[in-house]
Amino acid sequence: MLSAIANSPCWYVVHTRPRQEDRTDSNLRTLGLEMLNPKLRVNKYNEFTGVPTRVVKPLFPGYIFACFCFSDLYHRIRFTRGVHSVLCFDNQPALVDEAIIELVRSRVGTDGFVKTADDLKSGDEVRITDGRFRNLCGVFDREMPDADRVRILLNAVSFQAHVVVDRALVTKLTHEADGDEIAAGPNAVKKGIV
Repeated sequence: MLSAIANSPCWYVVHTRPRQEDRTDSNLRTLGLEMLNPKLRVNKYNEFTGVPTRVVKPLFPGYIFACFCFSDLYHRIRFTRGVHSVLCFDNQPALVDEAIIELVRSRVGTDGFVKTADDLKSGDEVRITDGRFRNLCGVFDREMPDADRVRILLNAVSFQAHVVVDRALVTKLTHEADGDEIAAGPNAVKKGIV
């Protein structure tokens, strides 16, 4: 099977040296390869002041994707500056399905960064997962211009208030058949824990 795929371009995972994803991507592009080096933009909080700073990080630290003909380019790729190895299992190069590459590409926004959060629409019920408003539920209103903050209408016993919080602290709620609310998404709160 390896000989059949070795003669046609396929997607492979390239393991890079520590923190050299961009350098490796650039070096492999000079060979004329199609590359995928997905990135995230995240907030890193100063441990003393709590002030957030925008930081760009790789989606898969230490790994990038390259499309190449294994039999023709493996040795050139393996000895390219920044490359540690081509990922293998049982001494066979690990192929990446085209559908996975397309899935990652479909999540890349117009700004060039991968979107990992749920898409929220006005009117969606949400829960705040951390901070001073932790575990309060409300209704998503809109994203703020800086795109990392959202506006939520909180419904409390005797008042309603709009609050603006970090997007990372908000999780969309779903409803199960028995009527219990549960959080969905990466910041999900376990059912039954409030």
